[in-house]
Amino acid sequence: VQLQASGGGLVQPGGSLRLSCEGSGSTFDGTDIGWFRQAPGKEREGVSCISNTGQSLLYKPSAKGRFTMSRDNTKKRVFLQMDSLKPEDTAVYYCAPVDCARFAMDSNRVVAALAGSWGQGTLVTVSS
Repeated sequence: VQLQASGGGLVQPGGSLRLSCEGSGSTFDGTDIGWFRQAPGKEREGVSCISNTGQSLLYKPSAKGRFTMSRDNTKKRVFLQMDSLKPEDTAVYYCAPVDCARFAMDSNRVVAALAGSWGQGTLVTVSS
């Protein structure tokens, strides 16, 4: 499945932004999807993961309580609603097909396994 992230932009601290991840291919509704981000000068990291049915959600501590992930399999889209944004949320955000069970165990290993297959990310800048 191919995924393309969009919806980034400039937002003030405390503001909100909704990212979208559009998929293609017949296996979209059978695929877990993860959101990742890479801040300037930092390693890419996992943010959240949603199971193929949308019934299971995982959030890294940086996202818990502020970000909400959802999906619409009929439209082949996954969303990341980001509220109470902070300057440290500034990063390029990516979506990718993953196994949420592996994401839960070691998202860094998932990032490494995706090397070379990342789609285009979307830049989120949180600044006043």
